[in-house]
Amino acid sequence: MVSKTDDIPASVPDCNPADLQRDGAGDGTQEGGGTSKSRAEDSCGCGHSADTAMLNGDGAHTEEGESKQDGNSEADGGEDSNEQEVIVIQDTGFTVKIQAPGTEPFDLQVSPQEMVQEIHQVLMDREDTCHRTCFSLQLDGNVLDNFAELKSIEGLQEGSLLKVVEEPYTVREARIHVRHIRDLLKSLDPSDAYNGVDCNSLSFLSIFTDGDLGDSGRRKKKGTELEQIDCTPPEHILPGSKERPLVPLQPQNKDWKPMQCLKVLTMSGWNPPPGNRKMHGDLMYLYIVTVEERHVSVTASTRGFYLNQSTTYTFNPKPANPSFLSHSLVELLSQISPAFKKNFTSLQKKRVQRHPFERIATPFQVYSWTAPQVDHAMDCVRAEDAYTSRLGYEEHIPGQTRDWNEELQTTRELPRKNLPERLLRERAIFKVHSDFAAAATRGAMAVIDGNVMAINPGEETRMQMFIWNNIFFSLGFDVRDHYRELGGDAAAHAAPTNDLNGVRAYGAVDVEGLYTLGTVVVDYRGYRVTAQSIIPGILEREQEQSVIYGSIDFGKTVVSHCKYLELLDKTSRPLKVQQHKVLNEKDESVELCSSVECKGIIGNDGRHYILDLLRTFPPDLNFLPVDGEELSAESQRQGFPRQHRHRLACLRQELIEAFVEHRYLLFMKMAALQLMQQKANKDSNKTDMPAITEASEADPAQTAPAEASAESTGPADSAAAAPQEATEGEEKPSQPTTNGPVDPAGSQNGECKSPLEDPKSREVVLNACKAVGSISNTSFDIRFNPDIFSPGVRFPEDTIEDVQKQKQLLKDAAAFLVTCQIPSLVKDCLDHSTLPMDGATLTEALHQRGINVRYLGTVLEFVNKTQAKAQLEHFYRIGIIELITRCAKHIFRTYLQGVELSALSAAVSHFLNCFLSSFPDAVAHLPPDELVSRRKSRKRRTRVPGSGDNTAWASLTPSELWKNIAAEAQSYYHFKIQCESVDQVVEKYGLQKTTLLREISVKTGIQILLKEYNFDSRHKPAFTEEDILNIFPVVKHVNPKASDAFHFFQSGQAKVQQGFLKEGCELINEALNLFNNVYGAMHVEICACLRLLARLNYIMGDHAEALSNQQKAVLMSERVLGIEHPNTIQEYMHLALYCFANGQLSTALKLLYRARYLMLLVCGEDHPEMALIDSNIGLVLHGVMEYDLSLRFLENALTINTKYHGARSLKVALSHHLVARVYESKAEFRSALQHEKEGYTIYKNQMGEAHEKTKESSEYLKYLTQQAVALQRTMNEIYKNGSNASIMPLKFTAPSMASILEQLNVINGIIFIPLSQKDLENLKAEVQRRQQLQEAGRSEEPAEDSPLELEDKIPVD
Repeated sequence: MVSKTDDIPASVPDCNPADLQRDGAGDGTQEGGGTSKSRAEDSCGCGHSADTAMLNGDGAHTEEGESKQDGNSEADGGEDSNEQEVIVIQDTGFTVKIQAPGTEPFDLQVSPQEMVQEIHQVLMDREDTCHRTCFSLQLDGNVLDNFAELKSIEGLQEGSLLKVVEEPYTVREARIHVRHIRDLLKSLDPSDAYNGVDCNSLSFLSIFTDGDLGDSGRRKKKGTELEQIDCTPPEHILPGSKERPLVPLQPQNKDWKPMQCLKVLTMSGWNPPPGNRKMHGDLMYLYIVTVEERHVSVTASTRGFYLNQSTTYTFNPKPANPSFLSHSLVELLSQISPAFKKNFTSLQKKRVQRHPFERIATPFQVYSWTAPQVDHAMDCVRAEDAYTSRLGYEEHIPGQTRDWNEELQTTRELPRKNLPERLLRERAIFKVHSDFAAAATRGAMAVIDGNVMAINPGEETRMQMFIWNNIFFSLGFDVRDHYRELGGDAAAHAAPTNDLNGVRAYGAVDVEGLYTLGTVVVDYRGYRVTAQSIIPGILEREQEQSVIYGSIDFGKTVVSHCKYLELLDKTSRPLKVQQHKVLNEKDESVELCSSVECKGIIGNDGRHYILDLLRTFPPDLNFLPVDGEELSAESQRQGFPRQHRHRLACLRQELIEAFVEHRYLLFMKMAALQLMQQKANKDSNKTDMPAITEASEADPAQTAPAEASAESTGPADSAAAAPQEATEGEEKPSQPTTNGPVDPAGSQNGECKSPLEDPKSREVVLNACKAVGSISNTSFDIRFNPDIFSPGVRFPEDTIEDVQKQKQLLKDAAAFLVTCQIPSLVKDCLDHSTLPMDGATLTEALHQRGINVRYLGTVLEFVNKTQAKAQLEHFYRIGIIELITRCAKHIFRTYLQGVELSALSAAVSHFLNCFLSSFPDAVAHLPPDELVSRRKSRKRRTRVPGSGDNTAWASLTPSELWKNIAAEAQSYYHFKIQCESVDQVVEKYGLQKTTLLREISVKTGIQILLKEYNFDSRHKPAFTEEDILNIFPVVKHVNPKASDAFHFFQSGQAKVQQGFLKEGCELINEALNLFNNVYGAMHVEICACLRLLARLNYIMGDHAEALSNQQKAVLMSERVLGIEHPNTIQEYMHLALYCFANGQLSTALKLLYRARYLMLLVCGEDHPEMALIDSNIGLVLHGVMEYDLSLRFLENALTINTKYHGARSLKVALSHHLVARVYESKAEFRSALQHEKEGYTIYKNQMGEAHEKTKESSEYLKYLTQQAVALQRTMNEIYKNGSNASIMPLKFTAPSMASILEQLNVINGIIFIPLSQKDLENLKAEVQRRQQLQEAGRSEEPAEDSPLELEDKIPVD
C-alpha cells in the first residue's frame, strides 16, 4: 500500500565496524564482569542538547501510555505488556544546578535513569567546562558515586546544587586529561574521518546549509528575498554535461582551516619520572611548543600541571619561576601563550555550534574512498596508541584485556521479561557487538600487516592461526585439505560468510541456553580473516574430545547429544530446519537437528556452544550439479544446474521465508478449493468452512489471506494467483527473519486436529499437505534437511522416502528462485517500487528477495529478454557495473596476495590503471632497487601472511586484465562480456569511469586522493602511486536489532498507512526513543525513523519540526552510510523540499544541486530518480523566475520520465504540465499550448473526460489559448499602428510560492489529506478494501493512485 520500501533494511550493506567508545570519554564504563552499561556513545554531551531526542527523560510522553498500549500489544505479538512498562522510560526529568570553579552556576536537565557518569560527560563537552576531566560531583559535601543512577541518590531533587570539585591526578587521570585536551584541539579536524579511526566519519551538510538550519531567524529572512539568490549551478551539474569531476565530492569546509593553538604537544623524552621525582608527585612530563615558538617542559603532578626547568638535553624537574601551577592543562597554556588562549576559545565556540550529529561517534566505522591531501601533523596520543599495544583500551578497563566471549555471552543472558529489561539487554548486546567488531577489525589488520605472532609459527604462512586480545584469527585458505571435496580455497573463502549468516540467523532466533561465537569476517589486502571469540577451554583440548554433537570430518563420524537436540529443536521451526537421522561410521543412525558440520561444544563455563554454522540453510541445487538428479524443467531451461567454484552454495534465509509463504498460500487455496467443491456436492456440511479458517486463526498475520482465498472459487484462480501472492508477501522482506516470530509454518501445527474430526475435511488437508510438500500430514509445516546432497553424509534406510521428499522440496525451492523471485524483482523495477542506484542497493534488492549475487548473470539475461528492456536500462547498466567490478575484485584479491608491503601503493595504482585508464601500455613502477636487493638473502621461513616477495604483479597489462575479467564473468556469473578494454565496455554499455572507480574502491577498501583523474589520456596512465592513500578493511559482522523499537516503528507505519497520522506519529516518536536507548544516537534505523517522522510532521503542517528532523536524518545518513550513499541522496531531496516550504529557497537549491551531483557520480544521468531531482530543481528555479534554467531541467525530466515510464504515463503528463507552466511565464504561449495538449491527451486517455485532472488540464488549455490570442492581438496592434499603439497590459505572473510548493508536493508523492471526520472514515474503509483486494492476490489498481500517498521510493531502505 503505502511505502513498501520504507521498511528498515534487514541487513545494512557493508557497514564497517570500529571503536565506539570515544577514547577519553569512556572512562570506567565496564562493570560487573563485562556487561557494559556504558552509554558513552550516546552521551557525548549531546544527549542533552535541545535538538537531540533526549534519551529518556523529556517527560513529554508520560500521558500517552494508554494510546501506546494498543500499538504495543499489536506489535509485540500479544506479549502481555503491562501499562507501566511503556511509561517507565519516560520518568519525568528534573533540573539540577551545577557549580564549577570559576564559572557561574548553570541549570542542567537530567533524568532519573541516568548515571552520574553521564553528567561528567556533559561537563566535559560544555564550552565553559570542557577542559576539566579529573573532578568529582558533590552534593552537600558528599561525593557522588560515578556509577550510581541519579534516582538512587538520597536528597537529589529538583533544584539541588551539585558542586564540581577538582580531584588529585593519578597517571591514568593525567593521561586521560592529555588525551581529552588533544581531542578538543582536534575537534574540527577531519583527519580521523579520512583515516577511518575512532568511528569518525565525514558530513558535508552544514556547508550547504551555512551551519544549522532551524535555529536562527537570521537566515530564514534571507531566503525569501529573491534578489540575493545566485541560482546558476556549476557547469558539471547542468543536464547533458559529460564532465564528472571528483573534487566537489568533498567541498572544502572553511571551519576545517586549522586554527593553530599549539605547534607541538608530545610526551617528553624524560618519561617516566625517576623514583625520587615520583615521590614528589611527578606523574609524567610533556614537551610543548607554543605558536609563539616558546619551548616549554611541563610536569603533570598529582596537584595539576606546571612548568619545570628541563630542556631538550638537560633534566631539571624543579618548578620554573613562575610555575603557573594549574589544575587543567588549558589553564596553564592560556597563561603562557596569548595565541593559545584566543584560538582555543574560538575553536571551542565553533565546536559547540556544530550539530551534535556531526561529532558523535558512529557505532561501526565508516570508511571514505576518497580523501584530500592532508598534512601529517605531530600527535602524541596517536603515536602512543600505535606503539603501545592498546589492546581494546586497557587504560579504561579494570582487569586489562577484555574477555570478549564472556562479555558477549553474559549480555545474552540478561533478563528480558519486560520492556526496561529488554532495553537494557539489547543495549548491552549492541554495545559489546560494536566494540567486538572494532577490536576484531584492528586485530585482523594487525595479523595481515604481520604485527601478531602466530600460535603455530612453524607452519607455512597460509596455515597460521593467531590469538590477539582474546580473539582467535584464522585465514580464509583451505588448511590441511579440510575443504578439498568442497572446492578447496574457493570453499574456504565462502565458508566464513556462510558461517556468519548462520550466526546471524541463530542470534536472531535468540534461544535461551544456546550460544554462538562472536564472529567478524574481515577482507583486507587480499586476505580473508575470520575473527571469533574463544570458547573457554577449547585451546587446552583436542577437537575430537570436545565435540559432543555433530561431526568434525564432514559426516564420516557423527555424534549427538540430547541437550543439544532439545535446544536446537527450538530453532527448528523459525529456521525451517528439519530434525533428521544420519548414519555414523558404525552404520548406527544418529538424530540431528542441524547440518552435520554444525558442532556442539560445552565450554569450561558450562555453556552449550554451536559453531561452524556454514550449512544452516539448505543447498542451492541450481549451482550444485548432482549425478543422477534432474532439476525441474524451468531450471533446466535457464541452463541450470551450473558448475560453481565450490559446493557450499546455499539458499538465502529470505528465499526460504518467501518460499514457505508462497507454499502456505498455495496450501490455503487448495484446501479451500476442495472444501468449496465438497460444499457444492453436499450442502449439509456446514462445519467444514470454519474448520479451515480456524486452522489459520492461530496466526493472525495469515488470517486475511486465508479467508480471502477461501472465497476465490475458480480453480484457475488458485494456480494463477500464487506467484503474484508470493511477491506480495515479500514486500516486507525478512521481517520474520529478524524477530523470528512463530511463522505460518508453525501456526497450524497441531491446532487443526479438533475441528478436523470430520474425515472428509481431514482428507482435504492431507491432500493439500502432500501437494505442497509439508512434513506433517495434519497441518502445514515445511522444513528443510540441510544435509541432503552433502558429500559424505549417509541416511538410514527407513528414511529414504523422507529424503526423496526433501530432495524434491529443494528442487522446488531452486525453481521458485528462478521462476518467481527473479521475475518479481524485475517487475518491481519496472513499476519503480524498487529503484537500485548503485551496486550496494542492487545487491540489497537481490538479497531482500532471497536471490544470491551469483545469480546476477541470470538476472541480467532475464532483463535482456524482457520486452520492456528499454525501461530497465538503468537496472541493466547498474547490474553490468556490479558484475564487472565484482569480477575485478576477485582478480584483485589474488593479485594483492603476491605484493609485498613496500610495493603496495605501486601495485594498487598499476591495477587501477589496467582497469580504468585508456593508456594502452600501463607500466608498473617497481620500488627503487636499493630497497629491494638486501632482502633477497633472508630466509623465506619468517614471512608474515601479507608479505609476498614476487614482482609478478608488475607484468599485468590492461588487455590481460580485461581478458581475465571476461573469463571470470563467464565462469562465475555465466555471463558473456565481449570487450577487450575499458573503453569498449564504457562505449558498449554506456558506463562512466568514475562510477566504476567508486564501485571498485568501495568493494576493495582502496582510498584514493581526491583530485581530477584523466582516464582517457592515451599518453600517460591515470593513476600514480602517490594517488593511493590507504587500503581499508571491508568488514562483515552481525547487526544486533532493537526489537521493541522495531515493533513500535512497524505499528507506527501501519497506523500511518491506515490514515491515523497522529497515532502513527506518537508510535514513531516512541520508536525513536527506544532506538536511542538501544543504539545510542547514531544508527541506520534511527535515520529511517527520523525520515518518516519528518514526513509526518510535514504532512501535518509542522514545517519547522519537519526541517529539524530531516536535517538529523541527512546528517545521520552521511555519517552512518556515507556521503554519497543513495540513501543520503534521497535524504538531501526531502530536506530540500522542507527548506523550500520554510521559505529557504537558496538552501533548497543548493541541496538539490548537491543531490544531483552525487547522483551523477553514483549512477549517471540516465536514471528514473534523476527525473524527480530535475523536476524539483526546475520547479524551484521557476519559483525564483530563472525560466531558461528551469526549462533545461524540466525538459530533461520529461525526457527521462518518457523513457522510463512510457509516453502515456501520468508522470509524463505532469512533466508536460510543468514545462507548459514555465513557457507560460515566459509568455511563449505556443510552446506552452503544445505541451499542455500532450498532457491533456494523456489524462483524457488514462482517466477519462470526467476526471478532475482532465478538467483542470482543459481549463488551463482554455486559459493559455485566451492569453495567446490576447498576445497576438497586441502584436498585431503594434505592427499596425507603430509606436503609438494603445497596448492592453498583458498579465505576466511570476508563479506564487504556494503554487510551486503544491506542485513540489505532488511530484514528491505527498498529498495533503483534508482531515474531516467523514473523509477519514471513507479513507479507512477504502484502505481496508484495498488491503483485502491485495491479499486476495487480485489487486489490479496501480499503487500510484492510492488515496494516501506517502510513497517513499527508496531503494535502500
